[in-house]
Amino acid sequence: MTPIDFSHQTTIVTGASSGIGAAFARELAGRGSDLVLVARRLDRLQALASELESAHGIRVTAIALDLSAPRAGRALAAQIADRGLSITGLVNNAGFGTDGPFHDEDPERLTEEINVDVANLVDITRAFIEPLRAAGTGILVNVASLAAYAPSPGMAVYAACKAFVLSFTEALWFEARGTGLRVLSLAPGLTRTEFFDELAGGSYNGSYQTPEQVVQTAMRVLDRGGRRPSVLSGRLNSLTAGVTRFTTRRRAVLLSGVISARAAGRESAKVG
Repeated sequence: MTPIDFSHQTTIVTGASSGIGAAFARELAGRGSDLVLVARRLDRLQALASELESAHGIRVTAIALDLSAPRAGRALAAQIADRGLSITGLVNNAGFGTDGPFHDEDPERLTEEINVDVANLVDITRAFIEPLRAAGTGILVNVASLAAYAPSPGMAVYAACKAFVLSFTEALWFEARGTGLRVLSLAPGLTRTEFFDELAGGSYNGSYQTPEQVVQTAMRVLDRGGRRPSVLSGRLNSLTAGVTRFTTRRRAVLLSGVISARAAGRESAKVG
């Protein structure tokens, strides 16, 4: 594949008001892509849009949208059509996690989590996959997680959602072959973002990457032609995920439970 000419792209970035989404927006703007920034907090989106337009001379459209509501993809497509924009790229970054024992979780919050992390990721992707494939010049990046690679007791729903994202995106990577569209599942590990504000503990113990490091991992794969369907960000995260390939499912769940508990500072039984 030839290098992507981002100066001819218009890329949607969801969850763009902070963290990895904002880092993607800055990276793509620096490469010349026009952007559609999507999140709940319009004030943050507008501030970022002004920054990027001034710095890079691109067009940035800010759209406030609640991605926890049903059928957000179709709602977003309608707003973009009203603005007369032609979309060639998509970064599905929006997501959040809940933690704690599943039986203690708030059912309404779980529904919102599944809507943001899975249902609307699919709805947004379906809303734009045809123009993305037809253009054949841009990218489709779905942000998964290290948690996608093993069940995660204490974050059962989040890990299951991200496992879906990984499987779904790898299938789309195969389906997009020959179209020119570069499809990638990006799996960060611990990253310094607002993600942990949603969790009961507020933070986890471990080595954190910056959002910029995570985005650069994705861009390196895309720049090389998108030959890989998925990538983990960080060597330690890759090694951690690789352990599950060499053990039984039972052992993997036990190990994951211990690691999750220690990272969150919770008491845990030994692996056995």
